[in-house]
Amino acid sequence: PTNGDFTFVSSTEAEDLSGTIDAPDVKLNMGSDNAKDPYATTFLRKRGYGWLLEVDEDDPEDNKPLLEELDIDLKDIYYKIRCVLMPMPSLGFNRQVVRDNPDFWGPLAVVLLFSMISIYGQFRVVSWIITIWIFGSLTIFLLARVLGGEVSYGQVLGVIGYSLLPLIVIAPLLLVIGGFDVVSTLIKLFGVFWAAYSAASLLVGNEFKTKKPLLIYPIFLLYIYFLSLYTGI
Repeated sequence: PTNGDFTFVSSTEAEDLSGTIDAPDVKLNMGSDNAKDPYATTFLRKRGYGWLLEVDEDDPEDNKPLLEELDIDLKDIYYKIRCVLMPMPSLGFNRQVVRDNPDFWGPLAVVLLFSMISIYGQFRVVSWIITIWIFGSLTIFLLARVLGGEVSYGQVLGVIGYSLLPLIVIAPLLLVIGGFDVVSTLIKLFGVFWAAYSAASLLVGNEFKTKKPLLIYPIFLLYIYFLSLYTGI
């Protein structure tokens, strides 16, 4: 055809073109540090709001059991209960753990248990028992410090609380033999001496020397008062 002329070719006369086109390998690096962030992410990071995109990882300490979160060791509490109920050194218990490793939940459970068995007909004693436990232990603590004892308030609070266990043990006996005045009185005295001995043997150390009676006597009176709240006398 001459310059400026056009020639139309029918599609039926054109060659049948067929084949494949090999695409280049494209690798996506989604986790690479060099990968570009999306526009919104880049926008936030440039303006100092990148912390909104951070995801907190689970802290293993947040998945602790409930008892561990509350710092409750049932084995330790059970061992201390046995130390208080069996205060004789010949039994082989390391009784000093009650004083040297004080806890709060064990003594509180003992005091609440003693309160529960004391509420028949006299519901007001529950608050009194807890109050006497707290302030009675404070009095023993202050007296011990004045006499030169190296004890903390937490230690006294734990020892006084745990040592209520003998009174809890004799409580069912008093219900059974309440009609026998002489036997009942002997059991009460035995329970008070048992509780006072358990507490005094832990709190009254060698540092008191000749001043031991000054601390043993108020401990003994404290447990007499606890027993009076139980019996109502």
